[in-house]
Amino acid sequence: MTNVLVVYKKNFESIHDESLTQLKSILEDMTTTHQLRIELRARERVRRADFIGRDLVIVLGGDGTLTSISHNIDENTPVMGVNSHPVSSDKNGSVGFYMDSTLETFAEDFSAALNGKAIENNLPRLRAIIDSTSGNRYTTDPAMNELLIANTHQYAPSKYYLRRGEKNTNQQSSGLIFSTWLGQGAWFSHSLDMQTLEEIRASIDDDEVNSHYFVLARDLDHQQRKEERWAWVDWTKEPTQILSDMHRGYVVPDGWDEVHFNRGASITVDLNAPKLRLLTFRQSMKERLIESIGK
Repeated sequence: MTNVLVVYKKNFESIHDESLTQLKSILEDMTTTHQLRIELRARERVRRADFIGRDLVIVLGGDGTLTSISHNIDENTPVMGVNSHPVSSDKNGSVGFYMDSTLETFAEDFSAALNGKAIENNLPRLRAIIDSTSGNRYTTDPAMNELLIANTHQYAPSKYYLRRGEKNTNQQSSGLIFSTWLGQGAWFSHSLDMQTLEEIRASIDDDEVNSHYFVLARDLDHQQRKEERWAWVDWTKEPTQILSDMHRGYVVPDGWDEVHFNRGASITVDLNAPKLRLLTFRQSMKERLIESIGK
């Protein structure tokens, strides 16, 4: 018996309800040839306990649906994404970068997943470890795409002391964005000019994509960008350490849950969060990214 959890997007758009109905029909047909135990949960009501003991997690929606619940999935549980509203069929739909399956290919893809014939992508994820001035420690949820560290008031500067390896500096910016290699197509790539972005991409070796991550200080002073390039934008495997000089700041993984901290808190960011075991069926995630950025 294969224990399957389906997490689906539920909102005011009827297209997602229609996609769920189609997916349920396909799964019901497949129970005649496979021994399946299937449970369905809306994204808004899913809990950590729902993911325990699953042989496969199916996420029906877009990238936001996956990133919002992926922190509940341990690194040994395979997950497959099904795009419920692909942009290929509607210009207002979802790109679904992590969602390699659609309703048209789902039956074939699901069979491949059950038979161990899918492509396994073990995706590195970012984490932030926050040490408060009172001695408490908190580790954020893992981030597939990016982490934001900034002042909670976006009109106020983010002030902090930054250290990476032997290098250190004081900064005042609009906050720091940390991005995985796969996550570069999201927030990170839209925060840099194309020339700088292409320079960074050209310097990346293939064997670094699972061990390194991007760092960007948003709206950093132009002079400091020139004098301390590593502190403005970097591609690194070393942990980044931040000492807060903000009255109130926050860490936001993948645009979801906020973790707040105060002045004097110490935050360490690295790529040592549990990986995500994402299944794809026609291309690896590395191939998908290279194709999408035209490299």
